[in-house]
Amino acid sequence: MDPPAMNGTSKASAFTSLFRRGGRGSKHKYSPLGHNGEASGEGEASGIQTQLLPDGSTADNESLDEESQLQQRKPRGLLYRLVWGDPNKIFVKLIMLILMIPLFSYLAAASLRVLSPQPVSCDSPELGYQCDQKTTHTWGQYSPFFSVPSEISPAVPDGCRLTFAQVLSRHGARFPTPGKAAAISAVLTKIKTSATWYGSDFQFIKNYDYVLGVDHLTAFGEQEMVNSGIKFYQRYSSLIQTEDPDTLPFVRASGQERVIASAENFTTGFYSALSADKNPPSSLPRPEMVIISEEPTANNTMHHGLCRAFEDSTTGDLAQAEFIAATFPPITARLNAQGFKGVTLSNTDVLSLMDLCPFDTVAYPLSSLTTTSSVSGGGKLSPFCSLFTASDWTIYDYLQSLGKYYGFGPGNSLAATQGVGYVNELIARLTRTPVVDHTTTNSTLDGDEKTFPLNRTVYADFSHDNDMMNILTALRIFEHISPMDNTTIPTNYGQTGDDGVKERDLFKVSWAVPFAGRVYFEKMVCDADGDGKIDSDEAQKELVRILVNDRVMRLNGCDDDEEGRCGLEKFVESMEFARRGGEWEKCFV
Repeated sequence: MDPPAMNGTSKASAFTSLFRRGGRGSKHKYSPLGHNGEASGEGEASGIQTQLLPDGSTADNESLDEESQLQQRKPRGLLYRLVWGDPNKIFVKLIMLILMIPLFSYLAAASLRVLSPQPVSCDSPELGYQCDQKTTHTWGQYSPFFSVPSEISPAVPDGCRLTFAQVLSRHGARFPTPGKAAAISAVLTKIKTSATWYGSDFQFIKNYDYVLGVDHLTAFGEQEMVNSGIKFYQRYSSLIQTEDPDTLPFVRASGQERVIASAENFTTGFYSALSADKNPPSSLPRPEMVIISEEPTANNTMHHGLCRAFEDSTTGDLAQAEFIAATFPPITARLNAQGFKGVTLSNTDVLSLMDLCPFDTVAYPLSSLTTTSSVSGGGKLSPFCSLFTASDWTIYDYLQSLGKYYGFGPGNSLAATQGVGYVNELIARLTRTPVVDHTTTNSTLDGDEKTFPLNRTVYADFSHDNDMMNILTALRIFEHISPMDNTTIPTNYGQTGDDGVKERDLFKVSWAVPFAGRVYFEKMVCDADGDGKIDSDEAQKELVRILVNDRVMRLNGCDDDEEGRCGLEKFVESMEFARRGGEWEKCFV
Protein backbone atom coordinates (compact mmCIF):
# COMPACT_ATOMS: atom_id res chain seq x y z
CA MET A 1 0.00 0.00 0.00
CA ASP A 2 1.30 3.43 -0.84
CA PRO A 3 1.45 6.04 1.93
CA PRO A 4 -1.81 7.89 2.52
CA ALA A 5 -2.18 11.52 1.63
CA MET A 6 -5.08 12.13 4.00
CA ASN A 7 -7.30 10.36 6.49
CA GLY A 8 -10.50 12.10 5.52
CA THR A 9 -13.78 10.32 5.05
CA SER A 10 -15.37 12.48 2.35
CA LYS A 11 -17.55 10.70 -0.15
CA ALA A 12 -16.74 10.35 -3.83
CA SER A 13 -17.94 13.39 -5.76
CA ALA A 14 -19.61 11.54 -8.58
CA PHE A 15 -20.53 8.13 -9.88
CA THR A 16 -20.09 6.98 -13.43
CA SER A 17 -22.57 5.07 -15.57
CA LEU A 18 -23.82 1.94 -13.82
CA PHE A 19 -24.78 -0.36 -16.62
CA ARG A 20 -22.21 0.13 -19.33
CA ARG A 21 -21.78 -3.46 -20.34
CA GLY A 22 -18.30 -3.97 -21.66
CA GLY A 23 -16.86 -7.24 -22.65
CA ARG A 24 -16.23 -9.50 -25.54
CA GLY A 25 -17.95 -7.65 -28.38
CA SER A 26 -19.66 -9.28 -31.32
CA LYS A 27 -18.21 -11.03 -34.34
CA HIS A 28 -19.99 -10.91 -37.69
CA LYS A 29 -19.41 -13.86 -40.00
CA TYR A 30 -20.50 -13.11 -43.49
CA SER A 31 -19.34 -13.47 -47.11
CA PRO A 32 -19.94 -11.18 -50.07
CA LEU A 33 -22.79 -12.09 -52.33
CA GLY A 34 -21.60 -13.54 -55.63
CA HIS A 35 -23.00 -14.28 -59.11
CA ASN A 36 -22.65 -17.48 -61.11
CA GLY A 37 -21.77 -17.20 -64.79
CA GLU A 38 -21.51 -14.24 -67.11
CA ALA A 39 -23.73 -12.89 -69.87
CA SER A 40 -23.26 -14.54 -73.23
CA GLY A 41 -21.90 -12.05 -75.68
CA GLU A 42 -22.82 -14.15 -78.72
CA GLY A 43 -26.56 -14.32 -78.06
CA GLU A 44 -26.87 -10.64 -77.30
CA ALA A 45 -24.97 -9.66 -80.39
CA SER A 46 -27.16 -11.69 -82.74
CA GLY A 47 -30.42 -10.42 -81.33
CA ILE A 48 -31.74 -13.97 -81.10
CA GLN A 49 -33.30 -14.85 -77.78
CA THR A 50 -33.52 -18.42 -76.53
CA GLN A 51 -36.06 -19.95 -74.14
CA LEU A 52 -35.61 -22.92 -71.79
CA LEU A 53 -38.22 -25.52 -72.64
CA PRO A 54 -39.73 -28.05 -70.20
CA ASP A 55 -37.65 -30.89 -71.62
CA GLY A 56 -34.43 -28.96 -71.07
CA SER A 57 -33.87 -28.04 -74.73
CA THR A 58 -33.85 -24.49 -76.04
CA ALA A 59 -35.55 -22.74 -78.96
CA ASP A 60 -35.10 -19.37 -80.57
CA ASN A 61 -37.89 -16.85 -81.25
CA GLU A 62 -38.36 -18.04 -84.78
CA SER A 63 -38.98 -21.66 -83.77
CA LEU A 64 -41.39 -20.96 -80.92
CA ASP A 65 -44.91 -22.15 -81.49
CA GLU A 66 -47.74 -19.70 -81.84
CA GLU A 67 -48.99 -20.16 -78.28
CA SER A 68 -45.55 -19.45 -76.85
CA GLN A 69 -45.17 -16.31 -78.91
CA LEU A 70 -48.60 -15.13 -77.85
CA GLN A 71 -47.56 -15.75 -74.22
CA GLN A 72 -44.53 -13.53 -74.73
CA ARG A 73 -46.70 -10.74 -76.15
CA LYS A 74 -49.03 -10.58 -73.12
CA PRO A 75 -49.34 -7.00 -71.87
CA ARG A 76 -47.29 -6.06 -68.74
CA GLY A 77 -48.84 -4.62 -65.61
CA LEU A 78 -49.96 -1.01 -65.44
CA LEU A 79 -47.05 0.18 -63.23
CA TYR A 80 -44.48 -1.48 -65.47
CA ARG A 81 -46.00 0.02 -68.61
CA LEU A 82 -46.34 3.44 -67.00
CA VAL A 83 -42.74 3.70 -65.89
CA TRP A 84 -40.66 1.38 -68.04
CA GLY A 85 -42.80 0.21 -70.88
CA ASP A 86 -43.21 3.47 -72.77
CA PRO A 87 -40.01 5.01 -74.16
CA ASN A 88 -41.70 8.39 -73.99
CA LYS A 89 -41.88 8.27 -70.21
CA ILE A 90 -38.26 9.35 -69.74
CA PHE A 91 -39.26 12.17 -67.41
CA VAL A 92 -41.23 9.82 -65.14
CA LYS A 93 -38.29 7.40 -65.03
CA LEU A 94 -35.92 10.18 -64.03
CA ILE A 95 -38.19 11.32 -61.20
CA MET A 96 -38.50 7.76 -59.88
CA LEU A 97 -34.72 7.36 -59.95
CA ILE A 98 -34.18 10.58 -58.01
CA LEU A 99 -36.71 9.51 -55.40
CA MET A 100 -35.01 6.13 -54.97
CA ILE A 101 -31.49 7.54 -54.34
CA PRO A 102 -32.16 8.48 -50.64
CA LEU A 103 -33.66 5.04 -50.05
CA PHE A 104 -30.58 3.28 -51.46
CA SER A 105 -28.30 5.56 -49.42
CA TYR A 106 -30.15 4.73 -46.22
CA LEU A 107 -30.03 0.99 -46.89
CA ALA A 108 -26.31 1.14 -47.68
CA ALA A 109 -25.56 3.04 -44.46
CA ALA A 110 -27.64 0.60 -42.43
CA SER A 111 -25.76 -2.32 -43.96
CA LEU A 112 -22.43 -0.77 -43.03
CA ARG A 113 -23.61 -0.27 -39.46
CA VAL A 114 -24.60 -3.93 -39.20
CA LEU A 115 -21.49 -5.36 -40.83
CA SER A 116 -18.89 -3.05 -39.25
CA PRO A 117 -17.46 -4.08 -35.88
CA GLN A 118 -18.86 -1.95 -33.08
CA PRO A 119 -16.68 -0.39 -30.36
CA VAL A 120 -16.10 -2.90 -27.57
CA SER A 121 -15.51 -1.72 -24.02
CA CYS A 122 -12.12 -2.68 -22.62
CA ASP A 123 -13.57 -3.19 -19.14
CA SER A 124 -16.61 -5.25 -18.18
CA PRO A 125 -18.15 -6.51 -14.93
CA GLU A 126 -17.65 -10.12 -15.96
CA LEU A 127 -14.05 -10.20 -17.25
CA GLY A 128 -12.51 -6.93 -16.13
CA TYR A 129 -9.91 -5.24 -18.32
CA GLN A 130 -9.16 -7.19 -21.50
CA CYS A 131 -7.52 -4.77 -23.96
CA ASP A 132 -3.80 -4.99 -24.77
CA GLN A 133 -3.41 -7.87 -22.34
CA LYS A 134 0.29 -8.43 -22.98
CA THR A 135 0.90 -4.95 -21.64
CA THR A 136 -1.94 -4.09 -19.26
CA HIS A 137 -1.76 -7.42 -17.43
CA THR A 138 1.95 -6.91 -16.71
CA TRP A 139 1.80 -3.76 -14.62
CA GLY A 140 1.94 -5.53 -11.26
CA GLN A 141 -0.31 -3.90 -8.67
CA TYR A 142 -1.00 -1.09 -11.16
CA SER A 143 -2.79 -3.43 -13.56
CA PRO A 144 -6.55 -2.90 -13.73
CA PHE A 145 -8.56 -5.87 -12.49
CA PHE A 146 -8.86 -8.76 -14.93
CA SER A 147 -10.34 -12.21 -14.52
CA VAL A 148 -7.44 -14.58 -13.87
CA PRO A 149 -7.40 -18.03 -15.54
CA SER A 150 -8.29 -20.82 -13.15
CA GLU A 151 -7.37 -24.49 -13.41
CA ILE A 152 -10.51 -25.22 -11.33
CA SER A 153 -13.82 -23.91 -12.62
CA PRO A 154 -14.92 -20.87 -10.59
CA ALA A 155 -18.58 -21.74 -11.15
CA VAL A 156 -20.53 -23.02 -8.17
CA PRO A 157 -20.23 -26.83 -8.46
CA ASP A 158 -23.28 -28.76 -9.61
CA GLY A 159 -25.48 -29.92 -6.79
CA CYS A 160 -24.24 -27.23 -4.40
CA ARG A 161 -25.94 -24.25 -2.81
CA LEU A 162 -24.12 -21.16 -1.51
CA THR A 163 -24.73 -20.27 2.13
CA PHE A 164 -22.20 -17.48 2.68
CA ALA A 165 -20.24 -14.94 0.63
CA GLN A 166 -17.66 -12.34 1.64
CA VAL A 167 -15.53 -10.12 -0.58
CA LEU A 168 -12.28 -8.43 0.42
CA SER A 169 -11.52 -5.83 -2.22
CA ARG A 170 -8.75 -3.44 -3.06
CA HIS A 171 -9.75 0.08 -4.05
CA GLY A 172 -10.12 0.92 -7.74
CA ALA A 173 -7.57 2.56 -10.02
CA ARG A 174 -6.14 5.75 -8.57
CA PHE A 175 -3.80 8.57 -9.41
CA PRO A 176 -0.15 8.26 -8.28
CA THR A 177 0.71 8.81 -4.63
CA PRO A 178 2.49 12.09 -3.80
CA GLY A 179 5.92 10.47 -3.78
CA LYS A 180 5.47 8.71 -7.10
CA ALA A 181 3.87 11.80 -8.67
CA ALA A 182 6.90 13.87 -7.63
CA ALA A 183 9.30 11.34 -9.19
CA ILE A 184 7.34 11.28 -12.46
CA SER A 185 7.17 15.07 -12.62
CA ALA A 186 10.90 15.34 -11.89
CA VAL A 187 11.99 13.09 -14.75
CA LEU A 188 9.68 14.86 -17.22
CA THR A 189 11.09 18.23 -16.14
CA LYS A 190 14.62 16.84 -16.47
CA ILE A 191 13.94 15.77 -20.04
CA LYS A 192 12.16 18.92 -21.15
CA THR A 193 14.72 21.32 -19.71
CA SER A 194 17.83 19.48 -20.91
CA ALA A 195 17.04 17.49 -24.06
CA THR A 196 18.40 19.05 -27.26
CA TRP A 197 17.08 16.28 -29.52
CA TYR A 198 14.23 13.78 -29.34
CA GLY A 199 14.00 10.46 -31.16
CA SER A 200 11.00 9.97 -33.41
CA ASP A 201 9.14 7.82 -30.84
CA PHE A 202 9.83 10.36 -28.10
CA GLN A 203 8.68 13.54 -29.86
CA PHE A 204 5.33 13.54 -28.04
CA ILE A 205 7.05 14.27 -24.73
CA LYS A 206 7.82 17.82 -25.93
CA ASN A 207 4.13 18.69 -25.75
CA TYR A 208 3.04 16.34 -22.99
CA ASP A 209 1.71 18.15 -19.91
CA TYR A 210 1.68 16.14 -16.71
CA VAL A 211 -1.65 17.04 -15.10
CA LEU A 212 -2.65 13.86 -13.26
CA GLY A 213 -4.16 14.12 -9.81
CA VAL A 214 -2.78 12.62 -6.62
CA ASP A 215 -3.93 9.65 -4.55
CA HIS A 216 -7.68 9.70 -5.29
CA LEU A 217 -9.70 7.34 -7.46
CA THR A 218 -9.80 8.09 -11.16
CA ALA A 219 -13.10 8.03 -13.04
CA PHE A 220 -12.03 4.70 -14.45
CA GLY A 221 -11.33 3.44 -10.93
CA GLU A 222 -14.83 4.46 -9.85
CA GLN A 223 -16.32 2.49 -12.74
CA GLU A 224 -14.17 -0.52 -11.87
CA MET A 225 -15.79 -0.59 -8.45
CA VAL A 226 -19.30 -0.13 -9.85
CA ASN A 227 -18.60 -3.09 -12.12
CA SER A 228 -17.28 -5.05 -9.14
CA GLY A 229 -20.54 -4.47 -7.26
CA ILE A 230 -22.56 -5.57 -10.28
CA LYS A 231 -20.53 -8.76 -10.62
CA PHE A 232 -20.75 -9.53 -6.90
CA TYR A 233 -24.53 -9.26 -7.02
CA GLN A 234 -24.78 -11.39 -10.14
CA ARG A 235 -22.71 -14.15 -8.56
CA TYR A 236 -24.37 -14.14 -5.14
CA SER A 237 -27.91 -12.98 -5.89
CA SER A 238 -29.24 -16.31 -4.57
CA LEU A 239 -28.29 -15.16 -1.06
CA ILE A 240 -30.20 -11.88 -1.33
CA GLN A 241 -33.83 -11.61 -0.22
CA THR A 242 -35.28 -8.16 -0.69
CA GLU A 243 -37.80 -8.66 2.11
CA ASP A 244 -34.97 -9.35 4.57
CA PRO A 245 -32.47 -6.48 5.06
CA ASP A 246 -30.15 -8.83 6.95
CA THR A 247 -29.37 -10.62 3.68
CA LEU A 248 -27.91 -7.42 2.20
CA PRO A 249 -24.12 -6.92 2.33
CA PHE A 250 -22.64 -5.64 5.57
CA VAL A 251 -19.97 -3.18 4.47
CA ARG A 252 -16.73 -2.07 6.11
CA ALA A 253 -13.98 0.15 4.72
CA SER A 254 -10.56 1.15 5.89
CA GLY A 255 -10.56 4.85 6.50
CA GLN A 256 -8.70 6.37 3.55
CA GLU A 257 -10.71 8.42 1.08
CA ARG A 258 -10.06 6.25 -1.97
CA VAL A 259 -11.03 3.11 -0.06
CA ILE A 260 -14.26 4.67 1.20
CA ALA A 261 -15.09 5.94 -2.31
CA SER A 262 -14.44 2.46 -3.68
CA ALA A 263 -16.88 0.94 -1.18
CA GLU A 264 -19.51 3.52 -2.12
CA ASN A 265 -19.13 2.82 -5.85
CA PHE A 266 -19.25 -0.93 -5.20
CA THR A 267 -22.53 -0.60 -3.31
CA THR A 268 -23.91 1.62 -6.07
CA GLY A 269 -23.23 -1.12 -8.60
CA PHE A 270 -24.58 -3.82 -6.29
CA TYR A 271 -27.88 -2.09 -5.52
CA SER A 272 -28.38 -1.06 -9.14
CA ALA A 273 -28.00 -4.67 -10.25
CA LEU A 274 -30.34 -5.73 -7.43
CA SER A 275 -32.95 -3.17 -8.50
CA ALA A 276 -32.77 -4.25 -12.11
CA ASP A 277 -33.11 -7.92 -11.16
CA LYS A 278 -35.63 -8.10 -8.33
CA ASN A 279 -37.38 -4.71 -8.31
CA PRO A 280 -37.14 -4.33 -4.52
CA PRO A 281 -39.43 -2.00 -2.59
CA SER A 282 -38.36 1.63 -2.52
CA SER A 283 -38.19 1.39 1.26
CA LEU A 284 -35.34 -1.15 1.11
CA PRO A 285 -32.63 0.38 3.31
CA ARG A 286 -28.94 0.61 2.50
CA PRO A 287 -27.02 -0.35 5.63
CA GLU A 288 -24.52 2.21 6.83
CA MET A 289 -20.86 1.55 6.18
CA VAL A 290 -18.47 0.94 9.08
CA ILE A 291 -15.33 3.03 8.50
CA ILE A 292 -12.25 2.01 10.48
CA SER A 293 -9.61 4.65 11.20
CA GLU A 294 -6.14 4.44 9.67
CA GLU A 295 -4.51 6.59 12.34
CA PRO A 296 -1.10 5.15 13.32
CA THR A 297 -2.33 3.95 16.69
CA ALA A 298 -5.68 2.56 15.50
CA ASN A 299 -6.43 -1.16 15.54
CA ASN A 300 -7.50 -1.98 12.01
CA THR A 301 -7.34 -5.46 10.47
CA MET A 302 -7.42 -3.93 6.98
CA HIS A 303 -4.53 -1.51 7.47
CA HIS A 304 -1.10 -2.35 8.84
CA GLY A 305 0.75 0.07 11.09
CA LEU A 306 0.95 -1.29 14.62
CA CYS A 307 3.80 -3.81 14.31
CA ARG A 308 6.92 -1.71 14.68
CA ALA A 309 9.37 -4.35 13.47
CA PHE A 310 7.32 -4.91 10.32
CA GLU A 311 6.98 -1.19 9.60
CA ASP A 312 10.78 -0.78 9.86
CA SER A 313 11.43 -3.68 7.48
CA THR A 314 13.21 -2.87 4.19
CA THR A 315 13.37 -6.36 2.68
CA GLY A 316 11.09 -5.47 -0.23
CA ASP A 317 12.96 -2.29 -1.11
CA LEU A 318 16.33 -4.05 -0.98
CA ALA A 319 15.12 -6.88 -3.22
CA GLN A 320 13.83 -4.40 -5.80
CA ALA A 321 17.03 -2.35 -5.73
CA GLU A 322 19.11 -5.45 -6.43
CA PHE A 323 16.82 -6.47 -9.28
CA ILE A 324 16.87 -3.00 -10.87
CA ALA A 325 20.67 -2.96 -10.80
CA ALA A 326 20.75 -6.36 -12.51
CA THR A 327 18.08 -5.86 -15.21
CA PHE A 328 17.47 -2.18 -15.96
CA PRO A 329 20.82 -1.00 -17.45
CA PRO A 330 20.06 -2.35 -20.98
CA ILE A 331 16.66 -0.64 -20.97
CA THR A 332 18.17 2.61 -19.72
CA ALA A 333 20.98 2.47 -22.29
CA ARG A 334 18.48 1.97 -25.12
CA LEU A 335 16.34 4.94 -24.08
CA ASN A 336 19.38 7.18 -23.70
CA ALA A 337 20.65 6.18 -27.16
CA GLN A 338 17.35 6.30 -29.03
CA GLY A 339 15.39 8.84 -27.09
CA PHE A 340 17.34 11.95 -26.29
CA LYS A 341 20.48 14.00 -26.63
CA GLY A 342 21.54 16.41 -23.93
CA VAL A 343 20.05 14.40 -21.08
CA THR A 344 21.07 11.12 -19.44
CA LEU A 345 18.40 9.09 -17.73
CA SER A 346 19.12 6.93 -14.68
CA ASN A 347 17.56 3.53 -13.97
CA THR A 348 15.13 5.16 -11.54
CA ASP A 349 14.23 7.77 -14.16
CA VAL A 350 13.33 4.97 -16.56
CA LEU A 351 11.27 3.28 -13.85
CA SER A 352 9.29 6.51 -13.37
CA LEU A 353 8.57 6.66 -17.11
CA MET A 354 7.35 3.07 -16.96
CA ASP A 355 5.15 3.94 -13.96
CA LEU A 356 3.59 6.72 -16.00
CA CYS A 357 2.31 4.22 -18.60
CA PRO A 358 -0.34 2.58 -16.34
CA PHE A 359 -1.20 5.76 -14.43
CA ASP A 360 -1.68 7.76 -17.63
CA THR A 361 -3.76 4.95 -19.15
CA VAL A 362 -6.23 4.53 -16.26
CA ALA A 363 -6.58 8.26 -15.60
CA TYR A 364 -9.46 8.81 -17.99
CA PRO A 365 -13.21 8.08 -17.90
CA LEU A 366 -14.45 4.66 -18.91
CA SER A 367 -16.45 6.17 -21.77
CA SER A 368 -13.17 6.50 -23.67
CA LEU A 369 -12.04 2.95 -22.91
CA THR A 370 -13.01 1.18 -26.11
CA THR A 371 -11.01 -0.78 -28.61
CA THR A 372 -11.69 1.89 -31.22
CA SER A 373 -10.85 4.78 -28.93
CA SER A 374 -8.42 7.39 -30.21
CA VAL A 375 -7.50 8.82 -26.83
CA SER A 376 -5.57 7.54 -23.87
CA GLY A 377 -7.69 5.78 -21.31
CA GLY A 378 -7.51 2.11 -22.15
CA GLY A 379 -8.57 1.61 -25.76
CA LYS A 380 -5.34 3.24 -26.81
CA LEU A 381 -2.56 2.98 -24.28
CA SER A 382 -0.70 5.99 -23.00
CA PRO A 383 2.05 6.89 -25.50
CA PHE A 384 4.59 6.19 -22.75
CA CYS A 385 3.72 2.49 -22.98
CA SER A 386 5.06 2.21 -26.52
CA LEU A 387 8.53 3.32 -25.42
CA PHE A 388 9.03 -0.14 -23.92
CA THR A 389 9.07 -3.67 -25.31
CA ALA A 390 7.14 -6.74 -24.17
CA SER A 391 10.34 -7.97 -22.52
CA ASP A 392 10.63 -4.65 -20.65
CA TRP A 393 7.11 -5.09 -19.28
CA THR A 394 7.87 -8.60 -18.09
CA ILE A 395 10.82 -7.14 -16.17
CA TYR A 396 8.56 -4.40 -14.77
CA ASP A 397 5.91 -6.90 -13.69
CA TYR A 398 8.49 -9.11 -11.99
CA LEU A 399 9.93 -6.05 -10.21
CA GLN A 400 6.52 -5.18 -8.75
CA SER A 401 5.93 -8.80 -7.73
CA LEU A 402 9.34 -8.93 -6.09
CA GLY A 403 8.54 -5.87 -3.96
CA LYS A 404 5.26 -7.35 -2.75
CA TYR A 405 6.73 -10.83 -2.16
CA TYR A 406 9.52 -9.60 0.12
CA GLY A 407 7.73 -6.55 1.46
CA PHE A 408 4.24 -7.82 2.27
CA GLY A 409 4.13 -11.47 1.25
CA PRO A 410 5.73 -14.80 2.08
CA GLY A 411 9.24 -13.40 1.68
CA ASN A 412 8.78 -11.25 4.78
CA SER A 413 8.83 -13.19 8.05
CA LEU A 414 6.29 -10.86 9.70
CA ALA A 415 3.90 -10.37 6.78
CA ALA A 416 1.54 -13.21 7.72
CA THR A 417 1.33 -11.88 11.27
CA GLN A 418 -0.08 -8.61 9.94
CA GLY A 419 -2.96 -10.55 8.38
CA VAL A 420 -3.97 -12.81 11.27
CA GLY A 421 -6.43 -10.30 12.75
CA TYR A 422 -8.50 -10.29 9.57
CA VAL A 423 -8.31 -14.09 9.33
CA ASN A 424 -9.68 -14.37 12.86
CA GLU A 425 -12.54 -12.04 11.93
CA LEU A 426 -13.23 -14.26 8.90
CA ILE A 427 -13.31 -17.34 11.13
CA ALA A 428 -15.78 -15.59 13.43
CA ARG A 429 -18.10 -14.84 10.51
CA LEU A 430 -17.79 -18.31 9.00
CA THR A 431 -18.58 -20.01 12.33
CA ARG A 432 -20.87 -17.28 13.74
CA THR A 433 -18.85 -17.13 16.93
CA PRO A 434 -17.20 -14.14 18.65
CA VAL A 435 -13.82 -12.92 17.41
CA VAL A 436 -10.83 -14.29 19.32
CA ASP A 437 -7.72 -12.23 18.61
CA HIS A 438 -5.11 -10.12 20.39
CA THR A 439 -3.33 -8.56 17.38
CA THR A 440 -4.89 -5.92 15.10
CA THR A 441 -8.62 -6.34 15.74
CA ASN A 442 -10.61 -3.46 17.19
CA SER A 443 -12.31 -5.12 20.17
CA THR A 444 -14.77 -2.25 20.57
CA LEU A 445 -16.07 -2.60 17.02
CA ASP A 446 -15.81 -6.40 16.85
CA GLY A 447 -17.61 -6.79 20.16
CA ASP A 448 -20.67 -4.83 19.04
CA GLU A 449 -23.36 -6.57 17.00
CA LYS A 450 -24.10 -3.29 15.20
CA THR A 451 -20.53 -2.85 13.91
CA PHE A 452 -19.58 -6.51 13.59
CA PRO A 453 -22.69 -8.66 13.18
CA LEU A 454 -22.34 -12.42 13.04
CA ASN A 455 -25.78 -13.30 11.68
CA ARG A 456 -25.26 -12.15 8.09
CA THR A 457 -24.67 -14.23 4.99
CA VAL A 458 -23.10 -11.52 2.79
CA TYR A 459 -20.19 -9.23 3.73
CA ALA A 460 -18.04 -6.73 1.83
CA ASP A 461 -14.72 -5.29 3.10
CA PHE A 462 -12.48 -2.74 1.37
CA SER A 463 -8.77 -2.25 1.87
CA HIS A 464 -5.37 -1.75 0.20
CA ASP A 465 -3.08 -4.00 -1.83
CA ASN A 466 -0.37 -4.36 0.82
CA ASP A 467 -2.86 -5.33 3.52
CA MET A 468 -4.51 -7.86 1.23
CA MET A 469 -1.07 -9.38 0.60
CA ASN A 470 -0.61 -9.79 4.36
CA ILE A 471 -4.03 -11.44 4.65
CA LEU A 472 -3.49 -13.83 1.72
CA THR A 473 -0.15 -14.82 3.23
CA ALA A 474 -1.81 -15.50 6.60
CA LEU A 475 -4.38 -17.66 4.77
CA ARG A 476 -1.50 -19.84 3.54
CA ILE A 477 -2.42 -19.18 -0.09
CA PHE A 478 1.21 -18.84 -1.20
CA GLU A 479 2.75 -21.78 0.64
CA HIS A 480 3.49 -23.68 -2.59
CA ILE A 481 5.34 -20.72 -4.14
CA SER A 482 9.13 -21.01 -4.48
CA PRO A 483 11.16 -18.02 -3.21
CA MET A 484 11.61 -15.30 -5.82
CA ASP A 485 15.09 -14.63 -7.20
CA ASN A 486 16.38 -11.07 -6.82
CA THR A 487 18.34 -11.00 -10.07
CA THR A 488 16.92 -13.56 -12.53
CA ILE A 489 13.42 -14.02 -13.93
CA PRO A 490 12.18 -17.63 -14.30
CA THR A 491 11.91 -18.74 -17.93
CA ASN A 492 8.16 -19.34 -17.68
CA TYR A 493 7.39 -15.97 -16.10
CA GLY A 494 5.27 -14.02 -18.56
CA GLN A 495 4.34 -17.13 -20.56
CA THR A 496 0.69 -18.05 -20.19
CA GLY A 497 0.70 -21.17 -22.36
CA ASP A 498 -2.27 -22.69 -24.17
CA ASP A 499 -4.19 -23.29 -20.95
CA GLY A 500 -3.66 -19.73 -19.74
CA VAL A 501 -2.22 -20.89 -16.42
CA LYS A 502 1.35 -21.93 -17.20
CA GLU A 503 2.47 -19.58 -14.43
CA ARG A 504 0.25 -21.20 -11.79
CA ASP A 505 3.19 -21.94 -9.50
CA LEU A 506 4.69 -18.45 -9.73
CA PHE A 507 4.04 -15.39 -7.62
CA LYS A 508 2.47 -12.65 -9.75
CA VAL A 509 1.14 -9.60 -7.98
CA SER A 510 -1.01 -8.61 -10.98
CA TRP A 511 -2.90 -11.87 -10.38
CA ALA A 512 -3.36 -11.13 -6.69
CA VAL A 513 -3.92 -7.42 -5.94
CA PRO A 514 -4.44 -5.33 -9.11
CA PHE A 515 -6.53 -2.19 -8.96
CA ALA A 516 -10.02 -3.36 -7.88
CA GLY A 517 -8.65 -6.85 -7.16
CA ARG A 518 -10.91 -8.97 -4.99
CA VAL A 519 -10.96 -12.13 -2.88
CA TYR A 520 -14.19 -14.11 -2.56
CA PHE A 521 -14.75 -16.32 0.50
CA GLU A 522 -17.57 -18.81 0.01
CA LYS A 523 -19.41 -21.40 2.05
CA MET A 524 -21.62 -23.97 0.39
CA VAL A 525 -23.50 -27.18 1.08
CA CYS A 526 -23.75 -29.94 -1.49
CA ASP A 527 -25.70 -33.00 -2.52
CA ALA A 528 -23.04 -35.53 -1.56
CA ASP A 529 -24.96 -38.72 -2.38
CA GLY A 530 -26.25 -37.53 -5.76
CA ASP A 531 -29.94 -38.02 -4.99
CA GLY A 532 -30.79 -34.56 -6.34
CA LYS A 533 -31.46 -32.88 -3.02
CA ILE A 534 -29.55 -31.58 -0.01
CA ASP A 535 -30.85 -33.35 3.08
CA SER A 536 -30.51 -32.20 6.70
CA ASP A 537 -27.26 -34.09 7.27
CA GLU A 538 -25.66 -32.69 4.12
CA ALA A 539 -26.81 -29.18 5.08
CA GLN A 540 -24.64 -29.44 8.20
CA LYS A 541 -21.48 -30.19 6.20
CA GLU A 542 -20.45 -26.76 5.01
CA LEU A 543 -17.51 -26.40 2.65
CA VAL A 544 -15.18 -23.39 2.29
CA ARG A 545 -13.65 -22.10 -0.93
CA ILE A 546 -11.49 -19.05 -1.76
CA LEU A 547 -11.27 -17.31 -5.14
CA VAL A 548 -8.74 -14.60 -5.96
CA ASN A 549 -9.79 -12.56 -8.99
CA ASP A 550 -11.92 -15.52 -10.21
CA ARG A 551 -9.10 -18.02 -9.73
CA VAL A 552 -10.00 -20.87 -7.37
CA MET A 553 -7.08 -21.20 -4.94
CA ARG A 554 -5.81 -24.48 -3.55
CA LEU A 555 -6.16 -24.47 0.24
CA ASN A 556 -3.25 -25.75 2.27
CA GLY A 557 -3.45 -27.89 5.38
CA CYS A 558 -7.10 -28.94 5.18
CA ASP A 559 -7.23 -31.68 2.53
CA ASP A 560 -9.01 -29.67 -0.14
CA ASP A 561 -10.94 -31.61 -2.77
CA GLU A 562 -10.82 -31.44 -6.55
CA GLU A 563 -13.04 -28.33 -6.46
CA GLY A 564 -10.63 -26.51 -4.13
CA ARG A 565 -12.92 -26.86 -1.09
CA CYS A 566 -12.27 -27.81 2.51
CA GLY A 567 -14.75 -28.73 5.22
CA LEU A 568 -15.40 -25.77 7.49
CA GLU A 569 -14.01 -27.46 10.58
CA LYS A 570 -10.80 -28.53 8.84
CA PHE A 571 -10.39 -25.07 7.33
CA VAL A 572 -10.58 -23.46 10.76
CA GLU A 573 -8.06 -25.99 12.09
CA SER A 574 -5.69 -25.16 9.22
CA MET A 575 -5.67 -21.52 10.37
CA GLU A 576 -3.83 -22.47 13.57
CA PHE A 577 -1.11 -19.84 12.95
CA ALA A 578 -3.71 -17.08 12.84
CA ARG A 579 -5.73 -18.45 15.76
CA ARG A 580 -2.69 -18.31 18.04
CA GLY A 581 -1.87 -14.76 16.97
CA GLY A 582 0.95 -15.45 14.57
CA GLU A 583 4.24 -14.07 15.84
CA TRP A 584 2.83 -10.85 17.21
CA GLU A 585 5.31 -10.86 20.08
CA LYS A 586 8.15 -10.25 17.58
CA CYS A 587 6.63 -6.93 16.55
CA PHE A 588 7.97 -5.11 19.58
CA VAL A 589 11.33 -6.77 20.21
